[in-house]
Amino acid sequence: MESDFRNEFYRKYNSAFKIHISDFDENAINEMWKWFDHKYLPLINSYSKDSAILELGCGRGYLLEYLRRNGFDNLKGFDISAEQIEIAKGKGFDVEVADVLSFFENNKKKYEIIFALDFLEHFYKQELLSIVQSVFNTLDEDGIFISHTPNGQAIISPKMIYGDLTHLTILTPNSALQLLNACGFKEIKFLEAGPVIKNVQGLVRLAIWKLIKLFRNLERLADSGKAEKILTENFIIIGKK
Repeated sequence: MESDFRNEFYRKYNSAFKIHISDFDENAINEMWKWFDHKYLPLINSYSKDSAILELGCGRGYLLEYLRRNGFDNLKGFDISAEQIEIAKGKGFDVEVADVLSFFENNKKKYEIIFALDFLEHFYKQELLSIVQSVFNTLDEDGIFISHTPNGQAIISPKMIYGDLTHLTILTPNSALQLLNACGFKEIKFLEAGPVIKNVQGLVRLAIWKLIKLFRNLERLADSGKAEKILTENFIIIGKK
């Protein structure tokens, strides 16, 4: 990938950015993993524990750690941030510093599961087409692609869209469908990335969210005659080969 302004930010992505905006203490990580229990684990439970899994933009390796704790051990990850890769390596993962297009150019392996969490938004549209096509080509038959990305049609979206200077393309379910269809995916669906019932607080948050969503869709119906199913600030994209 040709060098551009993003590389300067990625050079200190952890020390100059991530540690200032993210909570990395043990309680926060455990809460994140509980959320993964509801959102990601059901999507991959039908795959064998030795399925080859690739994570694009693996960062510090939190998803890889979660997968390992749930019995998946054939794991690979890469990230353009050397700082974050050093942290992931310290956890014993097979990870490397690489940009996504170079990784796919050199990759010869097929994967049953490919994750790209908080990743797609960092690329231009022409790059996204190449990346998602490479994901499709790299998936094994019946493989699954799972992505988490900001939602351009969210009730409150500016924070996620403008909260990182390396965010370049924000998708909606419609544009994500357009992208995955163009790359050959056959089974495509979307999930909200909102609150889950992991405790009493989660139950309350979910109830409040449903109420907020109801009023937002009443407004949309009055304006355009159409309601929307995916209104959380992030959403999950699932594509099957």
